[in-house]
Amino acid sequence: MDFSESDEHLAIREAVRAIGAEYGHGYFARCTVEGRFTDDLWEAVFSAGFGGVNVPERYGGGGGGLQEMAIVIEELAAQGCPLLFLIVAGMCAPIISDFGTDEQKSAWLPGLACGRTRMAFAITEADAGSNTTGIATTAARHGDEWIINGAKQFITGMDVADAVLVVARTGTGRDGRGLLSLFIVDTGAPGLESSPIPMEIKAPDRQFSVFFDDVAVPGDRLVGGVPDQGLTQVFSGLNPERVNVAAQATGLARYFLGKAVDYAGQRQVWGVPIGAHQGLAHPLAEVKVQLDLARLMASKAAWLFDRRSPGAGEAAAVAKLAAADAALFSLDQAMQVHGGNAFASEYGLGDLWGLTRLMRSAPVSREMALNYLAQHSLGLPRSY
Repeated sequence: MDFSESDEHLAIREAVRAIGAEYGHGYFARCTVEGRFTDDLWEAVFSAGFGGVNVPERYGGGGGGLQEMAIVIEELAAQGCPLLFLIVAGMCAPIISDFGTDEQKSAWLPGLACGRTRMAFAITEADAGSNTTGIATTAARHGDEWIINGAKQFITGMDVADAVLVVARTGTGRDGRGLLSLFIVDTGAPGLESSPIPMEIKAPDRQFSVFFDDVAVPGDRLVGGVPDQGLTQVFSGLNPERVNVAAQATGLARYFLGKAVDYAGQRQVWGVPIGAHQGLAHPLAEVKVQLDLARLMASKAAWLFDRRSPGAGEAAAVAKLAAADAALFSLDQAMQVHGGNAFASEYGLGDLWGLTRLMRSAPVSREMALNYLAQHSLGLPRSY
């Protein structure tokens, strides 16, 4: 076992950290207030080759895997720039790379690798929740096209995406569960409409309800060219999503802990830095413990996934759960250290509460992660 990072990974961390620091949380917060996407930071990350680090080299990417993508996401979050849409990008390109036809790879991967093309991912439905095979959005073959009808909820980045990777029901299996397929749909396609969802989360990445009313999709937009193969494709993307969310959570936990330690070392009351008091020092030390454990698990999950290990799903669930808990604990302790200043905008803490809390519920809830571990890791009866 070797717990040291390679020189390549250390170089990626250093370079992305520098890019994130150049913009910082102040830029992220301004974009949020002004209601605009983080275009400048997005371009900086992709022009340096890091946004498409997990896209094969033959299509203009970095040739890396989930480990490299997770490093990029973590380091940006550690500078106060948690880019939700980058997690989405980190899902879509590998799905097309792994399952797309040669024509689909050539058409979409070069643009995704350089950031010129942006793709959203649409799976969540109001009445399906975590029951992926229970989605109601359908795609029916009509000649050389597929006709999509239905609705999706909480879809990130529809306002900046050129296309959306849609999960639709194309049949029903013998067990009554939906047979799924994935389609690449232009966001400007006739019959496709999206509406922003008012959110209490302060982030430049907006959430949308998406509606499909007889949206015609060319046959060559079916990922892989064969219907009813979507469940495998979906789960090949959901595990990396969970690992990348874990990476973002650990990055945010690092950001919060760094802010708290700096403040505790400088702020003086009764003639000494407040960090000298164990009532503040010990909780921050506990944050360090939770953070280190979560980072180890996130790193292991990415390593297992890149090697197509059967234990990757379990590790991804553990990593996401542990990292989300660590991030929220880190933020809470950082806010406690800052006292009233934690709620002042200039300190860059309070505005990140909604996004940090979200990671406990999405992309998979804490309860569903525990259900998975109880069934698959402990061998307990299925509860749902």
